[in-house]
Amino acid sequence: MNNIIQQYEKYIMPTYGRQPVVFVRGSGCYLYDERGHAYLDFASGLSVNNLGHCHPAVVKAVQEQVAALSHTCNLYHTPPGAELAKLISENSLNGKVFFSNSGAEANECAIKLARKHGREAGGATKHRIISLENGFHGRTMATLSATAQQEKQEPFEPLLPGFQYVPRNDIVALEAAMDDGVCAIMIEPVQGEGGVWPLDVEYLEAARRLAGRHGALLVYDEVQTGLGRTGKLFAYEHSGIEPDVLTLAKSLGGALPIGATVASPEYANVLTAGLHGSTFGGGPVPCAAGAAVMRELMAPGFLEAVQARGKRLRGQLEGFQEEGLVTDVRGLGLMLAVDLPQPRAEAVVRRSLEEKILLNNTSEGTIRFLPPLIVEEEMIERVAEFLQAALRK
Repeated sequence: MNNIIQQYEKYIMPTYGRQPVVFVRGSGCYLYDERGHAYLDFASGLSVNNLGHCHPAVVKAVQEQVAALSHTCNLYHTPPGAELAKLISENSLNGKVFFSNSGAEANECAIKLARKHGREAGGATKHRIISLENGFHGRTMATLSATAQQEKQEPFEPLLPGFQYVPRNDIVALEAAMDDGVCAIMIEPVQGEGGVWPLDVEYLEAARRLAGRHGALLVYDEVQTGLGRTGKLFAYEHSGIEPDVLTLAKSLGGALPIGATVASPEYANVLTAGLHGSTFGGGPVPCAAGAAVMRELMAPGFLEAVQARGKRLRGQLEGFQEEGLVTDVRGLGLMLAVDLPQPRAEAVVRRSLEEKILLNNTSEGTIRFLPPLIVEEEMIERVAEFLQAALRK
């Protein structure tokens, strides 16, 4: 184990605060280190392993596809790309899909689509994009410019021009920022990396209304919230307020890298040949995995079970709030967070690793819970018992 960690330190850029553990195998809700110790995973690769680790349907689809056709460029057609695009479109906006490799790339595509549409609709001055303070959309220069978190942006300034930030759930501020120079409002229905903050339905309604009034696109970043995480296939279904553009990634490929940008029919042909591309985007192997993921998520009763598990976990966390161990509980489905009365989330996460439980904190004051959607009741109980004991100490 130490040898692997030393190699990381010697050969890999130090861009992550990695925990001192080496994993060699995963199965269901567990990861296993070199010594065979099992760790209960309540981070799911930051909402990538929504179906757990090495889900049999995903493994089978990948194995069969990689043995048949692993890659061909996007000048040709392959069955998995067609199948996955159809599954996504018919279960979301009924529009068209662009495949990429990550959430940042999916959002980059959405930004370019919005800028292109804005130019066509209102000329070069219609290019501003409004995003929300504390949001997170990626780490490319464009998506970082849309990510209104100063500590992430400052080392890379100057940022791309044309982005404006407003507080979440502040309708008055959003109204004041809107004019005909805005080409898009870009928001997460639940802010994930910012600490799991759901947006009010009234705010989403206002964003939808203002976007329509000013000829702007409403873009939902569902990279983390999509694909069952909140108990619905997509988080926008909780409010019924549909976006014009929807972005997906993380769990879409069942652990393989793939992103998707979905445009509603009215905007499905804004990006034409030569205006955008991705060498590996929409490759047959990740698309085959994605189709397997979609079929599992849409199986009868699956999402209802996610909702029940989310209620179970939330009930445990709200009990800690009644006890005074946490100050707030929030989220949807199996995307939940608690705020601590003292800034010691990192210490709790370190302690959880010692107890063979994987947790994640978004800040020193907030612990985030992203267990696999297949998590079992006794697993929830185990994490709850650990957290109660840790917070009492």
